[in-house]
Order: sequence, then structure tokens, then C-alpha cells
Amino acid sequence: MTGLAVRAAGAAPQDELRVASHVSLAPTWFDPAETPGIITPFMLLYALHDALMKGMPGNPAAPCLAESYTTAPDGRSYTFALRKGVRFHNGEEMTAEDVKFSLERYRGAASKSLKERVARVDIHDSHRLTIHLHNPWPDFLTYYAGATGAGWIVPKKYVEKVGEDGFKKAPIGAGPYKFVSFTPGVELVCEAFEGYWRKKPSIRRLVFKVIPDEATRLAALQRKEVDIAYSIRGELADELLRTPGLTLNPAVSSAPFWLYFPEQWDAQSPWHDKRVRQAASLALDRTTINQALTMGHSHLTGSVFPENFEFYWQPPKPAYNPEMARKLLAEAGHQRGFDAGEYFCDASYANIGEVVLNNLREVGIRVKLRPLERAAFFKAYSEKKFKNIVQGASGALGNCATRAEAFVAKGGTYAYGSYPDIDTLFAEQAVQMDRTKRTEILHRLQQLVHEKAMYAPIWQLAFLSGVGPRVGQSGFGLIAGFAYTAPYEDLTLKGQG
Repeated sequence: MTGLAVRAAGAAPQDELRVASHVSLAPTWFDPAETPGIITPFMLLYALHDALMKGMPGNPAAPCLAESYTTAPDGRSYTFALRKGVRFHNGEEMTAEDVKFSLERYRGAASKSLKERVARVDIHDSHRLTIHLHNPWPDFLTYYAGATGAGWIVPKKYVEKVGEDGFKKAPIGAGPYKFVSFTPGVELVCEAFEGYWRKKPSIRRLVFKVIPDEATRLAALQRKEVDIAYSIRGELADELLRTPGLTLNPAVSSAPFWLYFPEQWDAQSPWHDKRVRQAASLALDRTTINQALTMGHSHLTGSVFPENFEFYWQPPKPAYNPEMARKLLAEAGHQRGFDAGEYFCDASYANIGEVVLNNLREVGIRVKLRPLERAAFFKAYSEKKFKNIVQGASGALGNCATRAEAFVAKGGTYAYGSYPDIDTLFAEQAVQMDRTKRTEILHRLQQLVHEKAMYAPIWQLAFLSGVGPRVGQSGFGLIAGFAYTAPYEDLTLKGQG
């Protein structure tokens, strides 16, 4: 049905850019307060909203709604000077009240850390405020301006007027594009906000078309019914390269992919035995998967932490050894392998799962693929509803500490259990202000994650996208480590902007 809708729509008007999304868009992603610690919502946040500071070209934490900030000598407070004259899409001026409201309202990933560490917010005047911490926290800005949506500002009066559900139905932000309409499963339509503080977008309308099927996305790009198509892999990427006028953009994002074993803390589960987890990792033919799906562009780091993140530790190169995998399974009492139940994954990356399933089956680990739409997948993942094997990933911004908090440490959004020695290290690094010592602690933490085989890393994804002939500046690669096209106000169509 989606494909038919795209065909009927025809080519885009001259002043409209159409982006084919590889996932169904969820209204929860229209609201910064619910940012779930993955990169996908930022695809929409960069259009509809703005932040005090955010990743921009040449700067991973560029001042935006905040013109500047100062840190107290004791490291316990941060004072922000807000940009004056910034208006939300409904004409209201942004003030310090909106900033305080947005932080206190935030309930997404790492909200627990923020709420535990932030003591209070003092408003000095309409454009200056101070965020006080209970204790020095070296990662405050990393969380506030990168790894979470807490620093993305929404209008207090409007949210209080329309309520939480009303805000998702008609979000108002301070970003370069205004919300026009949303048809679930079909499209999100946005219009340029001429009053955007940074600059007026050169493209009048921005339309996100929901096209989950990869072949249908490519066909729409070839017929010029969309201008940008996210996530084109494998044979379809080869076909795209052979199509005159189309270009392929391989962006290595901050998104490692992995297999997670949520039952490794259950003594009755086969996954409790480290040898079984190691066997699953040894069964993965990562080089072949990389060549087949991302044309060799993805990086086989062997880590669930992004190699481009601060405090990264490089583990040994991951090995492909099915014979050793079978040997380890036999030693663990599974000479004939075992039925491992369901393999849960984000439906937009089910083709990775299909290859991985074959690899696992070859060594005797038998699983059934269970793909879910992205929003439903991450909701169930965070609510700890999965068993057996989870094919996970995250392209969220931050550093190795923010990634450890979400996926490794006790109480993490996606951590189904933890190990005391790792939890001890995580607590130590969180208050360590000496950078050298903190690096040592975080390196040891990552080393333990590797040694315990908590995860079986697949790769750090190269996100392949197609760009059509009408596009001037596509935005790909302008923001380091960001898979999608942004900032939207910088995008151009040929002959414009």
C-alpha cells in the first residue's frame, strides 16, 4: 500500500524535498522528552525542534539556543546565556522558563541520571539560568547536549495548554521546519519556518515518506518520486550505483550492532554459560555479512562501543571460527546444539538477522526470526520483555560512559542484568575528574564487557543511502557520526539556495 501511495504521488514539486524513511515514524519521536537513547528520533528532532547545544558541522556540541555557557570552578553548576529573539513556531518567544520546563519534564533515556544529579535550576532572568548539580559530574554536558533529548527545548505554555497527547498530535518547536500533518504509516509533512534564528531554510516543504520495503524505496528514488532514500543495502545498493543520476552515500555512523543475551544472568538458561555466548560470536561471518549488505563499508571493530567515541578501547579483532564454536557448545553440554527460541530484531534490519540466523544454525544454535517495527522493538527492549537473543544497535550520541550506562551498567535502559565488577568501575568513572584516570577505568570496563562475552558484536554500521539528481546539498556527513541528513536548513535543491 505504501508503494502504491508513493507511485500515485508522482514527482515532488520544485520546492519540496522528499525523504524515504526506512522505518515507520512514531509520534513519540516528535517529543524530545521521550528520546529513547537511539539516533532515530533525532532524524525528526533536527527538523522540528532545537536544542541549547547540539551536534552541528564541525562541532559536536555547538551553541544553538544557548549563545554561551560557563562552568563554575567547582564543577557543580553551569550557567547558560540564551539567544534572544528566538521564537517557537506559534510565535511565542523562548525563555529560561521553557529551558527549565524541558529539563524537568524529560523522561527519556538517562533521565534517572539527570534527575539524581541535578539539584535545582535557578532562573536569573528571561534569558539566563543556572543548572546546579549535587556533585561535580564530568559528563553533564555530554548527557545534556548529546546523549539525551533533555536539552531540546519545547514551549512550556503550549505543552501545558494541549497536554502530553495533544503535543504529539501537533508538536510545536523552535526548529527550522514546522509540523503540518502526520499520516501514520504514510508520511510526515513539514514546512519551512521562516523565522528560524540560524537561517531560513531554502527548501519550502520537507516530506518524510514511510517506505519500509527497501526495494520499494529504491524504485521510488529511481522514478524521482523521492529525492533521498535511507538505507539501501546489498544488491539494491549495486543497482543504485548502476542507475544514472543517483549517488550512494556510505556514512559510518556511531551505531554498532550486536547480539545481546538477556538471559545470561539466569542459571537455568544456556546463555548463562559464557562458552555458549562465545560460540555465538565465533559463528558470525562478519566479513561476508559486511560485503553482502554494506559493500564492505561497515567497520568490524568487535565492540559495542563506537570507535569514534571518547574513551574508546579497541578489543581484539573478532574471529570467525565455526569449528571452535561447535567445540565450545559441546563443552557446555550442547553436542547437538540447541533450540534457542526467538531472535528479536528491528524489522528494518531483518536482513542482517536472516544472515546471522544461518551462521548460528551452521554451528547448532537454532533460532526463529522475530522482526518488530522500530518503535515497538525499542519499547519492548527497554521494558525488558525480550528473551533468547536480541539483535540490538544504537547510534545515539555521547561517549563510552553514556553508552555503558544505557547498555551495560545496573539499571541501564537496555541492561537486563549487570556484573558487580563492571558496576563498580562505572560508579568510579562517573565521579573521576582526572581524565587520564577516567580513561583507564573506562578502558578496563570495556575490556570486562569483552571478556565476559556480554555481547557478540556484529559491526559499526555504514549507513548507505541514495540521493537523487535534484539534490544539491544532501546534508550527509555534515555532522560527524550522524547517519541521517542534517542540518535540514542547510539542505538545497539544485538551482536553489
